[in-house]
This record gives sequence, structure tokens and C-alpha cells, in this order.
Amino acid sequence: MAWQQIEKDYWFKQQKIQRSYQDIVVTEIQKLKLKFEVLQYGALSLDKDRYPLFLVRSKNMDSSKKTVLITGGVHGYETSGVLGALNFMQTHAVTYQENFNFVCAPCISPWSFETINRWNNKAIDPNRSFFNESPAEECQFFLKATSDLKPFVHIDLHETTDTDNTIFRPALEKRDGVVHEFSPIPDGFYLVGDTQNPQPAFQKAIIDHVRAVTHIAPADEAGNLIGVKLEQEGVVNYPVKELFLCAGIFNPIYGTTTEVYPDSDNVTGEICIQAQVAAICGALEFAQGKSLT
Repeated sequence: MAWQQIEKDYWFKQQKIQRSYQDIVVTEIQKLKLKFEVLQYGALSLDKDRYPLFLVRSKNMDSSKKTVLITGGVHGYETSGVLGALNFMQTHAVTYQENFNFVCAPCISPWSFETINRWNNKAIDPNRSFFNESPAEECQFFLKATSDLKPFVHIDLHETTDTDNTIFRPALEKRDGVVHEFSPIPDGFYLVGDTQNPQPAFQKAIIDHVRAVTHIAPADEAGNLIGVKLEQEGVVNYPVKELFLCAGIFNPIYGTTTEVYPDSDNVTGEICIQAQVAAICGALEFAQGKSLT
């Protein structure tokens, strides 16, 4: 039987703060004020002082330039997405500012970041909730803040972890009262493109850039990744709009969702962060030439 509100409330009370959004994320966002404009676009009602929401963007948004959107922390437990977005803005964004405007939301789900959770405090998956009148406050705020945005490139930074199968898939089955088919966690980096706009050359350019940092996930015995048919090395496609994913909000010419595997024996936390940065750089190296045509 699916959870009722009493079960959701019980689940929420079991969650524990495990790290500090203010210390790890907000402090680094504030440092970016030297080079970028930092805008607060809301705060979670759970604790407005503790969970402000921020966009980091180019100080002078130039209408003659294409805009790049970088999103991280839609799922708060996917650490390298948050830290990768911050690292890119700290170290590489200035390299590409001649050709692009930047808008970056480093951590869309700060409570989930602190509790190392896929869901928000109401047991809602934000990355299935980007639609008008969304029940996820994180999505409501972000959609309102970016309603006029028309990104040329959108890169959404994620991870696929062992806890997807050990914690979150079982919890999802209990919450919804359904059984989900088991899929092994891919060992390595991969991308999720848009079924309606796959842009295979763009995806390949990112994979080729990332392989200098970490290994690319091989397909499983069925030729799939996460239960989806492999389109090319390290790339599967999803109907991102139908699923109300963050990657489906806009209509970018070039869009992708990154997936890093932090539990691999062959990576460290720093390698995962650098893989996210390499993915962004690979995307921009490809898109840079296209933006001028």
C-alpha cells in the first residue's frame, strides 16, 4: 500500500542532518561575487535562513551571446554535481565568457544536500517535478526564477550511486506501493540525452572530454545502462519532458544530464568533481563553434 501523509511525516522525522549547506555551498557561492552576480531567488519554507536558494550568473548578460545554464544538486545527495558546478564557475567559466553568458544554480535542493537525500523533505523527487504548480518547492522557485531563460546549452549535473538501489529504489517502492525493475548501477561516467533532441555529436564530444579524467560506463549484458538501451558509448536517451526532469524544462539546442559513479573503486571524490567540470568544458568546446554559426 502506498504511503499516506502519516508515513511521509514519519520518513521525514527519520532524516538526519549530515553536512552543512551553509559551510560547504553558500560560503563558496558568496566568494563568486568577485567575478559574477549572485542572486537569491528564494528560500525553502522549512527554514528560510538555513536554506536560501541562489543563482550565479554573468555580471553583464550580453544579448549578443548565447546563454549556458548549469544546474546541480537537483538531487541533494549527488555531491559532485553541486561541487562540480561550483568548481567550474570558480576555475573555468571566465575562459568561456567571451562567447557565453552563464547562469548557474549550484544546489537546487539544499535540505536534500544536508541530509544526503534524493527526495525533498516531503518525500518528493524534485527531478520528476519540474512543472507548473509543482508540489516540490525547490522546483517552483527555480521555474519562476528562470521563466524568461532561453539557454543555448543546459548541463544538469548528477550522480548514480549504490544507494540508488540499496536505499532509494526500495523507499520508492514503499512510498508508491509498486515494484520497480532492478537495474545494476553502471560503473563509470555516462550521459542522459533527450529522446526528442539527442544531439549525438554533442554527447560524444562530452564523453571524449571526460574519458581523460575518468572511465566511461560500459553497457550491461543486455546492452543497456540503467535499464535503457545504449545509443552510443556512455550515452542513453530519456523522454526528459515527459518525465518532468530538470533537463526538460527548456528547449536548449544542446542539453544533457551527466551521471558520475562515486562508489567505483577507480575514482575519488575529487575525480568525480573533475569529471563534472570536464563534461561542462567538453560541452562548451563543442558548442562554442556552433554558437558562432
